[in-house]
Amino acid sequence: MERYTINDFNKQFPNDDACLEWLKNYLCPNGITCKSCGKVTNHSKLSNLPVYSCNRCGSHTHPMSGTIFERSHISLYKWFYAMFLMSATRCGISSKQLERELGCSYKTAHRMFRQIRTLLQDTIQPKSGTFEVDECYIGGHRPGKRGRGAAGKMPVVGITQRKGEVSATKVNDLKSSTVYPLIKERVLPQSMVYTDEFRMYDKLHKQGYQHKRVNHSAKVWVRGDAHTNNIEGFWSVLKRGISGVYHSVSETYLQNYIDEYAFRYNHRKDEQPMFLTILQKI
Repeated sequence: MERYTINDFNKQFPNDDACLEWLKNYLCPNGITCKSCGKVTNHSKLSNLPVYSCNRCGSHTHPMSGTIFERSHISLYKWFYAMFLMSATRCGISSKQLERELGCSYKTAHRMFRQIRTLLQDTIQPKSGTFEVDECYIGGHRPGKRGRGAAGKMPVVGITQRKGEVSATKVNDLKSSTVYPLIKERVLPQSMVYTDEFRMYDKLHKQGYQHKRVNHSAKVWVRGDAHTNNIEGFWSVLKRGISGVYHSVSETYLQNYIDEYAFRYNHRKDEQPMFLTILQKI
């Protein structure tokens, strides 16, 4: 991945006007189509306003309309800087840290944080190939049973294609009627699916999949090409990120955090910087 430092950011986006110019060029690469003139015309930015005016008829175009920046009183530079900060670390940044970096209130930082995270979602199409399916449990440390069946924790189902993308979904239970539809949305029939020994996966072959498993309860982690090491690696990143950066998350917003880490995982090998990948989701 190409390096993108704070010096690169400040050079490319020194102020609000530079940020708005980038946004306008990205959303209208062939020029702004004037709604009044009905064609692409030359536009000029109005001073002190995030608006472009048609040089022919004076009609206004608002590049921020329809984006997460619409109707925001926060400067566009701070929005871009917040996205840079969220992309600059592998594990993310808390809204409290964002508050300190931007010099704004916690309420404002938290709102920006949530809005930016809505961009960190990928639409993954069903594919054929080799996949790993596993589940984990998210929740604070509690005495008693750990892992599957632990009380007071939220189950999450993850599916990753080997050398491909990962997707993870918070679920209410781990019944086959809940999990199998998630697998069908991501994995095409005849694909190879690797799982552990959980009996919920017993009927995967009847769903049209090739199926191999490893018995974790017997401390068997790899059996030939059968293992779930890739999805287990994603669980490790997700859990350590939540506990280390955010400390705790509510069930209401858990899926947003999961999507953020899945987005980071899926774009970890992009040639362009993560910051630009996030910008292009606008």
